[in-house]
Amino acid sequence: MNYELFKSIHNLSGYNHALDNSMVFITNNAIYMFALTLIILWIFGGKAMKRAVLYAGGTGVLALVVNVLIAHIYFEPRPFVTHHIQTLIPHAADSSFPSDHSTGAFSIAIAMWFRYKKIGIPMFILALLTGFSRIWAGLHYPFDVVGSLIVAIAVAYVIVKLSRLFDPLVNWIISIYDSIFSQRNKSNKSS
Repeated sequence: MNYELFKSIHNLSGYNHALDNSMVFITNNAIYMFALTLIILWIFGGKAMKRAVLYAGGTGVLALVVNVLIAHIYFEPRPFVTHHIQTLIPHAADSSFPSDHSTGAFSIAIAMWFRYKKIGIPMFILALLTGFSRIWAGLHYPFDVVGSLIVAIAVAYVIVKLSRLFDPLVNWIISIYDSIFSQRNKSNKSS
């Protein structure tokens, strides 16, 4: 069933250059779009937004650590290793399950959704496109993306439930940032 779903999506590729290029762009650059969004939100956001950015970034990192652990326990060959298919981009023949790109995207989006739904929803749509593009490009099975979503939900949920434990560290990081930039602003004004 996983392979049949994969074929139904991946077999759409190769017919339309604009669509293939869009999928390749998303699959290669979505993670940078998420990072840039978090940086912009951090720079222009207030303290609550900075907290949300730190939690989203931390959730993404922790979810990827979970992926590494899963890959050490369970190895799923990528579709192009097991089947004769043409990928849109080259990729190492490492473990397919779960998709790191999808996990990073979903975990950041879900973590942001917990705090700012208006930002989290567009991020989640981009995360869905990221997962879809990984299948379209021939790099992952659909269940790899579903597995990524499950990892992201689980990690984001745990982080939210344990946020009281992380709050002192998050507040400390923000206070260090604020003190550095308030000192810089004071010295710039006095010059």
